[in-house]
Amino acid sequence: MPGRRRESPLKNPSRAYVALGLEGSANKLGAGVIKHDVDGSTEVLSNIRHTYITPPGEGFLPRDTAQHHREWALTVIKDAVAKANITMHDLDCICYTKGPGMGAPLQSVALVARTLSLLYKKPLVGVNHCVGHIEMGRQVTGAQNPVVLYVSGGNTQVIAYSRQCYRIFGETLDIAVGNCLDRFARVINLSNDPSPGYNIEQEAKKGKRLVPLPYTTKGMDVSLSGILTSIEAYTSDRRYWPQGKPSEESEDIITAADLCFSLQETVFSMLVEITERAMAHIGSKEVLIVGGVGCNERLQEMMGIMAQERGGLVFATDERFCIDNGIMIAQAGLLSYRMGFQTALAKSTCTQRFRTDEVHVAWRP
Repeated sequence: MPGRRRESPLKNPSRAYVALGLEGSANKLGAGVIKHDVDGSTEVLSNIRHTYITPPGEGFLPRDTAQHHREWALTVIKDAVAKANITMHDLDCICYTKGPGMGAPLQSVALVARTLSLLYKKPLVGVNHCVGHIEMGRQVTGAQNPVVLYVSGGNTQVIAYSRQCYRIFGETLDIAVGNCLDRFARVINLSNDPSPGYNIEQEAKKGKRLVPLPYTTKGMDVSLSGILTSIEAYTSDRRYWPQGKPSEESEDIITAADLCFSLQETVFSMLVEITERAMAHIGSKEVLIVGGVGCNERLQEMMGIMAQERGGLVFATDERFCIDNGIMIAQAGLLSYRMGFQTALAKSTCTQRFRTDEVHVAWRP
């Protein structure tokens, strides 16, 4: 019957389940332990993360990032297990990021996961990174059936759930929003600590001038590479003074803060627009923002204004769960495991391209 609420295929477990999640698709190495209890509740036992930070003006190369993950893997995993107050023998499964992400870092973490699986005779579960973000966001916020805006360094997607699949309504046609912000941070030589996107956000709060930039929405999709090119061109403009002009002889100046402010306002407006279209299409009153860029308070504020005008709500998490972490991989992996899914050792590969809509979401009705 139309409108009939379907029963969840995921039943309350007859015993508690515990999983270790390993994440390393980019410059964050994370390990987290999660517990699903008999009453249907979920408990985060530990969530440890270590970030590979490069000097200002530099990005992170796959080879160097993979080396960082190999050097820190044992420390991060030991800390996660110790904080959870368990042993490796208490685990029901070991979950790892199968993709998408950077090839070399993904391979490093997959190798660690395989090794632990063989050492402790625990089943492996390969997890889609994007689905991990969504499931952890749903768990933490309590959002029921939201339109999901997934914004990170490597992904920009508007997603909605239907028939055991997270379906992509719109996405970037070129670079991701996080990549756009990070690359501009390098152009103006902002620090990578704690992250370039965070430092852009702080600079933007000091901006006063909105400079014209391309506004490129194409139906439900967005294009960001042209905006990046345009804002980079402003740094060569004769009116550009990174810290503001020392004298008061001219008001016609553009500062680095102005450019950060303009970039955020333009790009976030595009994201709000395509998210609102998806909400109208499926009749949803909820928006869930996930991914590293989802920590941005200005994006949350702009999305909140739009949702309030539609009589809806915005759900978002803090940096513990927005930024890449191991606990989100543990959450999505344990949901899969409880539905009978395991990754055979011979198929415990990883891939740089693994779309959100390729995953069978068996645990949802």
